[in-house]
Amino acid sequence: MPKPESYTPKAAMEKQDVVAQLLKLIEQSPIIGAVNMENLPAPQLQKMRADLREDVTLIMTKRRLMKIALEKANKSRKGVDGLEKHLLGMPALIFTKENPFRLYRRLKKSKSRAPAKGGQTAPGDITVPAGPTPFAPGPIIGELGAVGIKSGVDAGKVTIKQESVVAKRGDTISAKLAEVLARLGIQPMEVGLDLTAIYEDGIIYTKDILDVDEDAFMQSLQGAAARAFSLACFIAYPTNQTTEYLIAKAFRDAKAIGLSQNIIDEGIIDELLKKAERSALGVKAAGNVEIPEKKNATADAKEKSPKARPEKSTDEKVAEIVEKTKKHAEGEATADDLIQEAGKKG
Repeated sequence: MPKPESYTPKAAMEKQDVVAQLLKLIEQSPIIGAVNMENLPAPQLQKMRADLREDVTLIMTKRRLMKIALEKANKSRKGVDGLEKHLLGMPALIFTKENPFRLYRRLKKSKSRAPAKGGQTAPGDITVPAGPTPFAPGPIIGELGAVGIKSGVDAGKVTIKQESVVAKRGDTISAKLAEVLARLGIQPMEVGLDLTAIYEDGIIYTKDILDVDEDAFMQSLQGAAARAFSLACFIAYPTNQTTEYLIAKAFRDAKAIGLSQNIIDEGIIDELLKKAERSALGVKAAGNVEIPEKKNATADAKEKSPKARPEKSTDEKVAEIVEKTKKHAEGEATADDLIQEAGKKG
């Protein structure tokens, strides 16, 4: 029986539904990310899905369907089709409103270490450090040598003589190397969602941009702030942070000018006097000048002045004037003597 022209296979209908679902999420979600779930065990995937359910929608499907959805969404979300080249390994798309850098940090912290398996790709350089091992001498020495690890025997135990890079980033890990690494307790693999790129507002942030070293970033930020502060102070640019420093600097500069030019001012008079004293002592020492010690001015004045006589009372002064008057009457004192005496008595 011939199929009607409008007939669509069930599989094709399901694929169209998936593309439509992806297209709707791409158009509505501000943040779209590409993740690689390769080598992620199912139990851990389920746990991560549960942890992310409130903030992140994770869709796994065929790479071709994701590509079709991204290409269609490019009409309304310019540049979103650039995520296609970041659909690596076992790809999936995530949709969220969370900040891209915060999301990357969150996914990175959720990863755990795991032993390598034969056929996996090294996520970075795999290094075997030098040092003792728990193994007794035997076939293990040959096994280590087969994967490029130099070893020997020391104190009855196998010892790795020098640090060795047994696989570089991107290399395929052989089954033999994976076995040796497992025996040495080295777990080079990271298990978790590997966020490869994120799209936001027409910009695609790749993994190397999203992977920010927070400590290094804070040190860089603090260094930039310190340099900006130094520049503002150097050009005397007033801000909330530099005003106090600039005022203090202006005070120090003004004080230095006053001292260098001997400008008499209340704020530096004590230091000017000390400076003058130091200069005088310097002249004295250079010229070997003998300076007699000064006596107390009050004591010196007392020494030069005649001894003070006891003050006479008013009655005594009046009696003296009367006596002088009598003498004048008797011709023994002149009028000038009396006037002069009266003036002294006041």
